Amino acid sequence: MSNPSIRKISNFFSRNKSIIAWSFYDFANTSFSIVVVTFVYAIYFKEIVCSNLPIGDFYWSLGTAISMLITAIISPILGAIADYNSGKKRFLFIFTLICVISTSLLTNIHRGDIFLGLLFFIIANIGFEAGLVFYDAFLPEITTPKNFGRVSGYGYALGYLGSFISLIFTFYLIQLNKINLTFLISSIFFLTFSLPLFIIIKEKNKKNSSKTSLINIGINRVIVTIKNLKYLKNLSLFLLSFFFFIEGVNTVIYFVGNFAQSTLHFTKLELLYFFLITQLTALLGAVVFGILADNIGKKKTLLITLFIWLIVILAVFLSQDIKIFYLIGSIAGSVMGATQSVSRSLMSSLVPDDKKTEFFGFYSFFGKSSAIIGPLTFGYISYITKSQRLAILSLLFFFIIGTIILFFVKEKNNN
Repeated sequence: MSNPSIRKISNFFSRNKSIIAWSFYDFANTSFSIVVVTFVYAIYFKEIVCSNLPIGDFYWSLGTAISMLITAIISPILGAIADYNSGKKRFLFIFTLICVISTSLLTNIHRGDIFLGLLFFIIANIGFEAGLVFYDAFLPEITTPKNFGRVSGYGYALGYLGSFISLIFTFYLIQLNKINLTFLISSIFFLTFSLPLFIIIKEKNKKNSSKTSLINIGINRVIVTIKNLKYLKNLSLFLLSFFFFIEGVNTVIYFVGNFAQSTLHFTKLELLYFFLITQLTALLGAVVFGILADNIGKKKTLLITLFIWLIVILAVFLSQDIKIFYLIGSIAGSVMGATQSVSRSLMSSLVPDDKKTEFFGFYSFFGKSSAIIGPLTFGYISYITKSQRLAILSLLFFFIIGTIILFFVKEKNNN
């Protein structure tokens, strides 16, 4: 390779090193998302820990609801503290370690260990979800508003590549009947590939000499922000819309594995192939919709993904054939990352500059609190009706309401 070519590559990485390091955190953490939340542990918990009893769905929804409730409560306060004291990277590192350690402990969970199985999952999921508050808040710092869509999409795309690679490891461990080891591998994967962010990205320091408790400062800033939300009608409308439609997305993520296995009788190998396909389409979808968002607008792109979700939910309800479900999964995958990615970029363009992390704490609050109602609704309907098809149909409500509210959100022109 010629020296000019080497210099071009070197200059590219030098100019974009913060974006690359930031995106690698997505590459790292989606190992937890796919292995623990969506696929392996979600199935393992119901099939092995809960002996495949119907109430396993309810226990799983209870675990997700508790972890999301705790995250929802603490996120705005932690975000306000981080904005006041430049603590995004520090808090992100702490919650990453919490997730990594708790995930590794799942390796020792066996049949009947329902309490410990839920406890370690709840703690791990709090670490994962709370960390995203601080991770997302770095987006406005590493790129300009006109590139929010594509950079957010690159992060999700690299994340789904991480999921795909994690599933390759999972394939071999399932073949060796060493399913428990997937949780240990996931924790190591997460820790290792999250390091570039902590090493490369520099956070601007704010020196505040106040001796007041940081927790009190965080709570007081949140109270002031809540009072001022009435003056931020547009942002409030978006958060309300986000609350509803992300409810449907989160519930799909938490229960798609259980639905495929329990209702469509997928084998573990068929499930693995299914998730490999969805991760690839999600990777492509995150990039394509991210670029589309920067060209036609974030709101318009987000509305397109939500209309596709409505079709997907109806198709899942009607699906009987495994091959058809593979196709539905491919379509769902293409908008799963895209919906989250474009939402993050739209939020970044609406949030006040001086309260980035605090408002991403509210973004997290609406996202996590919504993930309490959706999974609990699914788990409860599934339990009382003994039908996951009826449970999945309930998600239409959340997507429809979220879509209607989004129509009233005004997008800023950042071009």
